[in-house]
Amino acid sequence: MSWEIKTPQAAKVNARIAGLIGMIVLVTGSFAHSVSLKLLDYNDAIKTSEYLLNSKLLFRLGFVSGLLMQTIFIFYALFLYKLLKNIDSFFASLMMIFVLIPVPIFLINQLNQFAVFILAEKHNEAQMLFFLDLHIYGGYIVSIFYGLWLFPLGYLVFKSGFLPKVLGILLMIGCFGYLISFIQGFLFSNIQNTLWTNPFLIITHIAELFLMIWLLIMGVNKGNWKKRMTEHN
Repeated sequence: MSWEIKTPQAAKVNARIAGLIGMIVLVTGSFAHSVSLKLLDYNDAIKTSEYLLNSKLLFRLGFVSGLLMQTIFIFYALFLYKLLKNIDSFFASLMMIFVLIPVPIFLINQLNQFAVFILAEKHNEAQMLFFLDLHIYGGYIVSIFYGLWLFPLGYLVFKSGFLPKVLGILLMIGCFGYLISFIQGFLFSNIQNTLWTNPFLIITHIAELFLMIWLLIMGVNKGNWKKRMTEHN
């Protein structure tokens, strides 16, 4: 597959591939998150130990699913970059930087989660809360970049002309959802991080989901893509 998109049909295919990859990211990430919610109690090491020892396979599946999500996420961003880089090369490059920076942070932070599992097998509940805390705060750090990448992505979608402008607006607004989560986690840790205390996350999730669905089903407006590329050249 050529790196350069030369025809409207190729742009549509690229968009649909991006949408498909995005849906895989959504499924693997949602599964990993649901497993964490089911098995990890960040306030009770004894309960967490019981949950993990009774559901070892489920934990391992969720753990691997999280690693797959982050890995596949890179390819999702690459196909978006390929589709949108001619709109504004600076913002497209900025988007990729914000995608690549959190990858090693996320993967290393997953070791904190696996350490909890190892400690549970060794019945060492005394240290489990320490690694549970590290894992949740590591997640807050990753959320900085989960938020930041949405702003240049939203700008590119808005300026593209071949994707709905409303999606671009929602993505730019949605970037604040993850950034507020980071602020809540480190500056206002007494506030429980929920959709009620951070309603921007609702916009964030809606924007991300709708973009994936639009790319998968609709692709791009081929007439507008051709017009935009003619203007670029």
